Amino acid sequence: MAVPLFDLTLQHEQLRPELRRAFESVVDSGHFIMGPAVEAFETKLAEFCGVKHAIGVSSGADALTVILMALDLAPGDEVITSPMAYVHVAGAIQRAGGTPVFADINPRTFNLAPESIEGAITPKTRAILAPHLFGLSANLEAILAIAKAHGLRVIEDADQAIGARYQDRQVGAIGDAGAMSFFPTKNLAALGDAGAVLTNDDALAQRVRTMRFHGIQGDYTVHRLGGAFRLDAMQAAMLLVKLPYVEQWTARRREIAERYRKRLDDVQVTCPFEDEHRRHAFNQYTIRVRAGGREPLRHHLAACEIGCRVYYPRPLHLQPCFDHLGYEPGALPEAERACDEVLSIPIFTEMTKDQQDHVIQAIRDVFAGD
Repeated sequence: MAVPLFDLTLQHEQLRPELRRAFESVVDSGHFIMGPAVEAFETKLAEFCGVKHAIGVSSGADALTVILMALDLAPGDEVITSPMAYVHVAGAIQRAGGTPVFADINPRTFNLAPESIEGAITPKTRAILAPHLFGLSANLEAILAIAKAHGLRVIEDADQAIGARYQDRQVGAIGDAGAMSFFPTKNLAALGDAGAVLTNDDALAQRVRTMRFHGIQGDYTVHRLGGAFRLDAMQAAMLLVKLPYVEQWTARRREIAERYRKRLDDVQVTCPFEDEHRRHAFNQYTIRVRAGGREPLRHHLAACEIGCRVYYPRPLHLQPCFDHLGYEPGALPEAERACDEVLSIPIFTEMTKDQQDHVIQAIRDVFAGD
């Protein structure tokens, strides 16, 4: 039995009539850039997230970039972030004119460790950019307390975390601003690139709205440069169809995750962390395999036609594009160890029990007798 890492086919088959009507509505409207579909999606997304402003943009990466641009970072301004994240996180800091500073992670959550953030703060620090990796919230209470003590902004990278909650609030809507991605592999998946900025800050929201359209205001005056960060109307229409299903889909992912936890509890893998303060959305189901066991497991899963992937094989502070920052191997040991030991296994809403059993048995086969 082949089990893909991720599969949208059945979801789209079930939603095909609604998606087709939405497609035809946009075509008939003639509004392809911005317009009613984008405005409607922004309204519904803000309601879902419990935030004043949801601003549609072109991607999750552009959401982070435009937030940081709106903060008017000056050369030399530092933004602390995680080395265990997709490259767009630190890339957005650099694109916006700032300098990424990496703090180490908590080995159980894979998110920023508050104590490591404290040690990375300098007089040049302007903000903390906290990813909610794999769909699990970072320790926002501690991060917000640190930010308040030092006068820093908190930006949440919630690209993998729609449906995730921290103390019963949707992540991305808790800090000064949050970024969401609707890339096709996300829990709310567009049919291409799409993203959003979330914020309760009226002034920041206005700057982001202006900057997503090159910084142009109504009379063609440009006070600060932006970019072509607009959300496509067709993608907004597709997302409007899917948004009402997010809670149902999140619940299903959590059911699958709980079954993994129960069936893998007695083998030599560490299942994802969760506590009473955080509801995991399981954009990925990422296990940790210690003592050099990951690569044998990965090869065995591939032989069993089971999709799996390493997110991420190299921490950002050791990526060649950030060599100029001067980090050496060993600088952030928890992130470096995690990148050697994590493996994401299949999880998607339409995953069948038989598919999950195949994955579970394949993992158990590797560790039989240990």
